[in-house]
Order: sequence, then structure tokens, then C-alpha cells
Amino acid sequence: MLKVLLKKQIAEVFRSYFYDAKKNRMRSKGAIAAWIIFFVVIMVGVLGGMFTVLSLSLCGALLQAGMGWLYFLLMGMIAIVLGAFGSVFSTYSGLYLAKDNDLLLSMPIPVKTVIASRIINVYLMGAMYAATVLLPTIIVYWIVGGLSAAKVICGLLFMLMITVIVLLLSCILGWVVAKISLKLKNKSFITVLISLVFIGTYYFFYFKATDFVRDIVQNAETYGNRIKGAAYGLYLFGRMGEGSWAAAGICAAVTAVVSMLVWRVLSRSFLKIATSNGAAEKRRYVEKQAKERTVFGAILAKEFGRFTASANYMLNCGLGILLLPASGVLLLIKGREVCETVESVFSSRPGCASVLLCTMLCLMACMNDMAAPSVSLEGKSIWIPQSLPVEPKTVLRAKTAMQLILTEIPVLIAAVCAAIALPGTARLKIMLVITALVTAAFMAMFDITIGLAMPILNWTNETAPIKQGGAVTLALLGGWGIIVIPGILYLLIGWRIGAVTYMIIWSAVMAVISLLLLRRLDTKGAASFRML
Repeated sequence: MLKVLLKKQIAEVFRSYFYDAKKNRMRSKGAIAAWIIFFVVIMVGVLGGMFTVLSLSLCGALLQAGMGWLYFLLMGMIAIVLGAFGSVFSTYSGLYLAKDNDLLLSMPIPVKTVIASRIINVYLMGAMYAATVLLPTIIVYWIVGGLSAAKVICGLLFMLMITVIVLLLSCILGWVVAKISLKLKNKSFITVLISLVFIGTYYFFYFKATDFVRDIVQNAETYGNRIKGAAYGLYLFGRMGEGSWAAAGICAAVTAVVSMLVWRVLSRSFLKIATSNGAAEKRRYVEKQAKERTVFGAILAKEFGRFTASANYMLNCGLGILLLPASGVLLLIKGREVCETVESVFSSRPGCASVLLCTMLCLMACMNDMAAPSVSLEGKSIWIPQSLPVEPKTVLRAKTAMQLILTEIPVLIAAVCAAIALPGTARLKIMLVITALVTAAFMAMFDITIGLAMPILNWTNETAPIKQGGAVTLALLGGWGIIVIPGILYLLIGWRIGAVTYMIIWSAVMAVISLLLLRRLDTKGAASFRML
């Protein structure tokens, strides 16, 4: 039974490689092979290659300084972080709050067998991520430092120990995430917040990685002495990778004890968490008058509700909501220096800073493309808005208005900040704001037009229209291509008529095209929506 359950868990993890959710059918053998090759290239080629380069840059220098243990400590900590955070959300959803918990617990299957299958699955996922760091780490050390029986055995034990530590951290963090999620009303915002924190942390360390490696190599002895004095256990952990039998025995004993404690806590709390439906808030009925909405307002509220209820929708189609105001704040701090630098570089083409700055804001506004998958997200329930006593153009206008509202306000904030930072006349600053707003409105009309022309309605998972749909891809890449054209044209010939005149023409063209797209949406677009 354990083997069957484990096979089911692994099949769920890699389901997208064998099953096409967009077309609601199994993939062909060629497509399956292509997806597997893609996965291997990413894990082995990209991640494995990146950590191989890092291992080569650290290993030789630290071994020459007599700090081989520090090399294993650093790479081991990276493996633990990558493995734990790479599998913590699969632990949360696959171990504690899986959708089939009720079904499995109703069957004559021992609870410990269910837990064991889930834990083994979590272990394999964490080990897979950790191995992309550990295998290059150990192989590079064997090549640079030489081979011996102690180094081989302790190195393999070091890798096994880290995968167990990753499992323990994944279970603990997954337990914390599961407990918190049961108390939350809107989990989508928390998921978005955590994802943004992870993305920000990743890019912070990515850009600081070179300085960090250089600092470690130059001050290896200083850091090593501090670790030995303040955290001797970490020193033993690193010594295990070098081939120390004593350090390996101590670390293995401590890990075994902690593993037993985590297993006892997990086996006791699993049923309570797995069968919980979350905290139900008690409310007392209070009679009050319902607020009447217009037809358009009701459909718009439904669109906002769908957007805020889906973390995938917000992360993939609404990132500009945060990036635009953040860019505006950055422009207030560094904008004047950037504009002066751009003007000095393109000194023969005056006004380049204002046009290129406007182009940059419009490119970020293109990252808000929530109107592109909005038609596809109706899915098999599209008959509901079609059967309502509502004109199709009203439904399409509401989908467009959602993107307009969520994009125009951030664009306005960023554009005003850019205008403050931009040196120039008042007319130039005003046209910068107007051009950015008009272009954002054009992008909303462009996105809903593309989404209506390329709908996906037979999906089984919302990630299909949001991430894999051709409408989203074309809206993003096509939008970037359209926005780049005015910037290039200004550098080529537009500078001859001046930045203000050029942005007036830019705004007028975008406004006319937007009105034409709106007219088409109300006529041919409404007819197409009715026939979907």
C-alpha cells in the first residue's frame, strides 16, 4: 500500500509533464519527452552548472587556507535553504492540507502509512533540490582535494544528512504554514506576499553573490575563528564533509534524535490539521439594507473578486501594481541623476530622457495584463454571463475596466514621481503623465482584444489560461514590442520635432487606436463573446 500511495504522490507532483490541462488530455510521447528533457536541463544544466561554478570558485581558495570545513558549511547551508524553501509549499499542500486527505482517511489505510507516503514524497522533492548543490560540491572537493575512503563515505553521509535536515525543516515550516493558513480568511494575499518576499530575497542575494564570495575568500580565517568560537556545532557539521569520523558520528546522532521528535509531533498532530476546515468565524445576524449596484458595477465587482481570490492571477498578471509605485519612489531618489546621464549620452538628440522615461513606465505598465486571460477564466461556466440579461459589451467593458483601474492608478503615481524628477518645462512634465496614462489605457484595450481572439475554455486548472495561454504571452510580448517602437522612432527621427510635440502625437495615436478597439469590442467583440 505504501508503494501505491507513493506512486500516486509522485504522479501528482509531475502531473503537468504528462497531462495537458489546457487541452484536458494526455500529452503525446514526444511532448512528454520534451518536458522531461526541459526539466533535466533546468535542474542539471542551469542549477547544477551555477552551483558547480560557485563550488569551483570557493573550494580551491578555502582548501589552501586550511578551511575545507568552511567550504562544506557554506555549500551545505545553501543546499538546506534551497531544499527547504523549494519543498515547503509542497509540504504544506501535499502533507497537511492535501485535497484527498478526507478520501484517504476514510479508507482502511493506517494513518501512519498515509503520513509515511507523504513524508517520503516531501523527502524526495527536497533531496532533488538539495542535490543540485550537493553533488557539484562533493565532486569538486574530491577533484581538488583528492580521494580517500573517509572523504567518500563521510561526503555521502554529509549529503544524506543534509537531505534529512531539509526534510525536517520542510515538515516544520510546512506545519507552521498549514497552521497559519487555517486561521486566514484570504489566503491569496498571503501567498502573493510570501512569493514577493522570496523573489526579492533571491534577487538581493543574486546581485550580492559576487561580493559575498569575494569577502568569504579574503577573510576566511577570520570568519572561521568566529564560527568555531560561537557555533562549534556548525564547525563539526563542516568537518563531517572533510572526512572526520567523530564529527560525522555526532551530527548523525543529533539528526536522528531530532528526526524522532519531529515524527512523534507529526504523527500526533497530522489528523487534527488534515481534518480541519479552518476557523469558522461566528457572526450574529444584523438586519441591514443591501446596497444596490448597477449591472456594470456588479460585473466589475465579480471581476475584482476573481482577481483577488487567485494568487496565480495576481502574481502573473498584476505585478506592475507594485513595481510602478516602487519605480516612482526610486525615481524621486535617483531620477534626476539618471535623466542627466541619459541627456548627456544622447546630447545630440534633446528630450531623450523624457521620452525614454515614459517608455520605461509604459513597459512596466504592460506587466499588468489581467484583461488578457479574463475571458478564458470564465472556462466552462462562460454560459453564465452569456445567459444573463446583460449585453455582452457590458461584460467585456467590465473586464477591461478592471485592468484600467488597477493600472492607471499605479501609472499615475509613477508618472507624477517621474515628472517631479525630470528636469524640464511644465508642458514636458504634463505630457509625460498624459502619455503614460493614455498608453496604459491602450494596453487594456489591446489585452482584452487579444484575450477575446484567443480564448481557452476547456482548462482544468486556472494556471493554463494564466501562464500557458497564448493570449497572455502575446499581450505581454506584443505590448512590449508596441511600446518600444515610439522610443526607437524618437531616437531616429522624432527628436527633430521636440519631445513635447512627439508625445502629443504619441498620445493622440494611442487614443485613436484605443477608441477604434473599443468600438470593435462593442460590436464584433460582443458578437464573438456571444458565440463562445
